[in-house]
Amino acid sequence: MSTNSASVAWLTQESYNRLKSELEHLSGPGRTEIVARIEQARSEGDLKENGGYHAAKEEQGKAEARIRQLTHLLNNAHVGEAPADNGVVEPGMMVSAKIAGDVENFLLGSREVAGDTDVDVYSEKSPLGAAIQGKKAGDTVTYAAPNGKQITVEIISATPYAG
Repeated sequence: MSTNSASVAWLTQESYNRLKSELEHLSGPGRTEIVARIEQARSEGDLKENGGYHAAKEEQGKAEARIRQLTHLLNNAHVGEAPADNGVVEPGMMVSAKIAGDVENFLLGSREVAGDTDVDVYSEKSPLGAAIQGKKAGDTVTYAAPNGKQITVEIISATPYAG
C-alpha cells in the first residue's frame, strides 16, 4: 500500500462511512438548518448588534470549512482493511514505542480513523511518523523534533488498528 502522497490518508471502511455520513448531513440538512437560523436572526433587525446572527454566521463558516476538509479527505483516502499484521510500521498500525525513554502507544495515521476514542494519533507526515515508517520491532531510529532536539525511538511492536 502506498500512502506517501502528501494528500492520501488511510481510512477503515467504517471510518470512511462515518465521515461520508457526516459530510452528507453537513452539506444537506446541516446547511439548510444554518441558513434558516441566519434568516431568522436577520429578521430580528440591526445586524451590528445581533449576537444570534453573528453566531449563526460563525457556525456556517465552521461547517463550510469542515465540508471542505471532509471532501478533500474522502476524495483522497485509501480505504480498506487494516494493513497486514507483519509488524511493519505503516498507516493504520497501533505502534508501541519507547520514545525518549518513555513507552507510548499510538495510532499512526489520520485522527479521523480513531473517531471519538481517546487513542493518541500521530500523522505519518509528522517528524515522528516519517521517522518510524517502515521500521519494525527492535528497530531504533533518531529524528529531529521541531525544536531541533534529537529524539531516539525504539519500536516495540506494530499491530493493525482494530478500531
